[in-house]
Amino acid sequence: MSSHIRRNIALLLLALIAVLAVSACGGGSDAREVPEGAIAVVGDKTVTKEQYDQLIEQQKASAEAQKQDFPEPGTAEYEALKATVVKGLVEQKEWELEGESMGIKVTDEEVETELDKLKQQYFQGDEQKYNAELAKQNLTDEDVRNELRTRILTNKIYEAVTKKVTVSDADIKAYYDENPTQYEQPASREVRHILVKTEALAQKLHDQIQSGANFASLAKKYTQDEGSKADGGKFTAFKGRAVEPFDEFVFSAKTGELSDPIKTEFGWHIIEALSAIKPATMTPLDQVKDSIKTTVLQTKQNAAMKAWIAALPTKYGDEVAYAPGYAPASPTDTTGGTTTIG
Repeated sequence: MSSHIRRNIALLLLALIAVLAVSACGGGSDAREVPEGAIAVVGDKTVTKEQYDQLIEQQKASAEAQKQDFPEPGTAEYEALKATVVKGLVEQKEWELEGESMGIKVTDEEVETELDKLKQQYFQGDEQKYNAELAKQNLTDEDVRNELRTRILTNKIYEAVTKKVTVSDADIKAYYDENPTQYEQPASREVRHILVKTEALAQKLHDQIQSGANFASLAKKYTQDEGSKADGGKFTAFKGRAVEPFDEFVFSAKTGELSDPIKTEFGWHIIEALSAIKPATMTPLDQVKDSIKTTVLQTKQNAAMKAWIAALPTKYGDEVAYAPGYAPASPTDTTGGTTTIG
């Protein structure tokens, strides 16, 4: 089984942290009691030491699989990893509380459907292979189901938070006006060229063409440009997209003009301007309206989600408590100890 598949299963739990880590660190109070075997409580939700240890072990296994060093406990790198894992687990519980308050539910059938997809994607539906991989990664079927449940919940919350986001015609027009380079078609003209390695060969070919030799035939035989070779060196040149000496001749030459050998970083060119220059144009708004709408909608949805996430630490700050050694350090705390942020 490939390491790619192993990492995808082994890091199933860690994927959630990446989703949640865009928000700021949550607050916390040490006034509430954290039960034995737990590292934090969030409202009526408990983050267990077992959950924390499992994520740390999976991160270690991932590092080993990629032949990377895993930080030693007590080092700054380890403390940073520890803080990230704890932060992700606390935020996961905040999301669960939010889901409950929003009336969002995840059914066993939904989890089963996602699990079937996972098994099919990575194990071709083979239960034996699936169970063998779980054993290798020290995971249980329940672990995977729990994290799939969280992933489904996350998606449902995203849909609920962003469902009222809309894009107006004014939004689309503003984006179009603010990003003209995305929709500009630069000036262009049809050209033919031959690219060779030496000036001597370029001059020889130039002289032959001037004496009546067929440009296209010579290009097919000599050019080093594989992109235009089959077409006898012919292609459409767009202003600003070629190296400067090439571009300068193409867009200053008269139609039908043949260049002397021109040196660029790629070699020596012989260029013939075949057509008149086609002026730069703008793609009409109507032709790109749908794509702009999609882009603006995604941007506005992401902004709405970011704002929603940013509000969680304030909303749940007084409901979070940490066991000694797991609280996020305050800006002035250099011990990495139990200081909490109110």
